[in-house]
Amino acid sequence: MTKSKTNILLIYTGGTIGMVKDFETGALKAFDFKNLLDKIPELKQLDCDIETFSFKDPIDSSNMNPKYWVEIAEIIESNYNAFDGFVVLHGSDTMSYTASALSFMLEHLAKPVVFTGSQLPIGDLRTDAKENLITSIHVASLQRYNKPVIKEVTLYFEYKLYRANRTTKINAEHFEAFASLNYPDLVTSGVHLKVNHDYLFKPNLKKSFKVHKVLDVNIALVKLFPGISEGVLQSIFNTPGLKGVVLETYGAGNCTTESWFFNILKTAIAKGIHIINITQCSGGSVLMGQYQTSEELKKLGVISGKDITSEAAICKLMYLLGQNVSAKVFKTIYETSLRGEMI
Repeated sequence: MTKSKTNILLIYTGGTIGMVKDFETGALKAFDFKNLLDKIPELKQLDCDIETFSFKDPIDSSNMNPKYWVEIAEIIESNYNAFDGFVVLHGSDTMSYTASALSFMLEHLAKPVVFTGSQLPIGDLRTDAKENLITSIHVASLQRYNKPVIKEVTLYFEYKLYRANRTTKINAEHFEAFASLNYPDLVTSGVHLKVNHDYLFKPNLKKSFKVHKVLDVNIALVKLFPGISEGVLQSIFNTPGLKGVVLETYGAGNCTTESWFFNILKTAIAKGIHIINITQCSGGSVLMGQYQTSEELKKLGVISGKDITSEAAICKLMYLLGQNVSAKVFKTIYETSLRGEMI
């Protein structure tokens, strides 16, 4: 027997997509998602039932933090068995962080979680909100043999569905705001939805869904630049309680060869601080040892972030530190792709 309709839960956390303009005052106010079908009647054409859940106080994406990530994860956890898919509406500025974090927090996920948002409010004449919202719900409701087609955390924006932990926001004003530079699109929206099945994440369906809610924020992100001083770097590594540092290096993982620089890293690693080497380039991968300048990092025991994004690197570090992974295996686990976030 074929199930007639899929059940989708739409979770509004905040952001431009959930705003409508009061045309008399010009002010933006929160959209009432309970009236979603009245405002966007096109949704009735989708073969799914849509329920909505809104944060009591919408969160501007600039104020997003791990406390809210846990809230989103708990909403999905408590509704997991009742729904076939989830669409999370979120401000675009920090969407890649939240979506990457959720990819790690939701282990053995066997249903779609689609993040989306917009550059213009839902009521604007030229808004991108309607298309993003309609197609996100459509993607979340895709079924094959009565099973969800998408079984991972994704991000949909401007005609493309991406693996969430591969995305980064690249533009503050274009509708095409996101890119996945090191991994192909999962779905392309044109006249038809073109699903790239070969690139979809294939979870272990024999294992039951599990939600991880402990994230450790005792970390830092350091972007190297020519002229970075010993004092500045030392002060970061001397931060009380620091457990990990994501180091954005040049090109394929290169850095200065000044002795003071290596001494700081060596001392930190000896203290048990995990250092992740990622590239500050938009695309490409860290290849430690390819050049002499990164050979020393490899010798020190710096962890290779390979082709991971800054957003995913930070979220993966918070997640693994929250798991109390032992120091002996931390490097090996970090360098292993857990949710398709790296090669």
